[in-house]
Amino acid sequence: MKTHDKITWLFTALTGSLLLIIFLSIYYFVDHYKEKEFYQRLQNRTDIAAEWFFEQDDIQSHLYEDVLKKHLQILPEENEEVIPVNLAEKTLLVDNSSGYPQKFIDKIFLEGLASWKINEKYYSGKLYSESEGDFIVVVSAIDVYGQTKLIFLRKILIVSFLLGIVFIYLMGSNYSGKVLQPISKIAEKANSISVSNLHLRLDTDNSKDELSELADTFNRMLDRLQASFEIQNNFVNNASHELRNPITAVLGMTEITLQKERKPEEYTEALIIVQKEAERLELLVNSLLKLARAGSDKAELNFQSLRIDELLMDVKMNIDIMHPENKVVFDFTGWPDEIEPLIIQGNENLLQVALNNILDNACKFSMNEQVIIRLRPSKQGIHVFIKDQGVGIPESGMDNITVPFYRAPNARSFRGFGVGLPLAQRIIKLHNGRMEVFSKELQGTEVVVSLPNQKES
Repeated sequence: MKTHDKITWLFTALTGSLLLIIFLSIYYFVDHYKEKEFYQRLQNRTDIAAEWFFEQDDIQSHLYEDVLKKHLQILPEENEEVIPVNLAEKTLLVDNSSGYPQKFIDKIFLEGLASWKINEKYYSGKLYSESEGDFIVVVSAIDVYGQTKLIFLRKILIVSFLLGIVFIYLMGSNYSGKVLQPISKIAEKANSISVSNLHLRLDTDNSKDELSELADTFNRMLDRLQASFEIQNNFVNNASHELRNPITAVLGMTEITLQKERKPEEYTEALIIVQKEAERLELLVNSLLKLARAGSDKAELNFQSLRIDELLMDVKMNIDIMHPENKVVFDFTGWPDEIEPLIIQGNENLLQVALNNILDNACKFSMNEQVIIRLRPSKQGIHVFIKDQGVGIPESGMDNITVPFYRAPNARSFRGFGVGLPLAQRIIKLHNGRMEVFSKELQGTEVVVSLPNQKES
């Protein structure tokens, strides 16, 4: 069932139920009032009947009948009866020929006044004490006019309810159509957006209602999808370019070498070039494998307790091998005296790769100028500051520094493939950490790695 029909039927059911409750309440209270009003009329007739009975003579009897016919109107199947009673013993002195219920009689003795209903006939009885003795006066009748009015009211309510249901359904259908119309437009516009026109966005307004928030949510999702597609395209283009270069060099060199017989030293020279390009290709493939591994599920990795200071020392030893002329120094100011704040949970090999990539970039892009490493613990975890004095990153390239294979214009003269920072960023994110890069062109770069300590992990 479509949402339009669901809303229509739900609206009809809820409103119809409310209408039914109102109509039933009206019918109940009218019926209750009708009975109460008819009992009151019978009680008034009881008083009149008692007064005429105790003061009547032949002339008055005829006069009473005339008054009933002309002014009070005789009620349908009206019957009046005066029954002598023994008040002390609370019994009737004559036979109960009319078959009044004993509870009805007992209630009259107890309260002096009682009302009763048997089937469609109403009874009103009252106790009177006169000089001639004690009597119960009972007046009974059928409320034909009240029943007729009640039947008429019931028909009106039933017809009104059925017509109301039809009207509510039509109104609900129209209302749900208007409510869902903006959603239909959003769905239609969303269906028209594909890979070829990801730049399109849904129309929004400033109403700040749920539909506007839905459109904004779709637009933000489209922003992320567009950014992902652009990153993917850049990744494919850059990766294919980086892979093509060494392969082209290897194929070109082997083709030239095999065109004719050459001297042994020429073969050796060609093999050296092929080896160099093959090593470059191996390095690139390994970088891609590491990048893929950095996207693995955390549950699949072997996390253990590590000391971040010892990890940095091991990374420094690796950098000393890679860049013997490096000037990486530690600033021990602010280092904690206790070991506990320095303990983190993580995968040692991956974290070494991340920190090694950051330090390698710092040494490489600063041409082995001084690089300072600082540690600062906080309630949120441990922060590693790595600051160099290199070429920096242009403002236009800051948004793409974590895109694989992206290289800023001023970094293309340096060796590398542009996977160092993206790989480091993924590894740190996998450890519930955060990597921030602050840089200005020709003023150096500072990378801040924040990792949760053992208590926060």
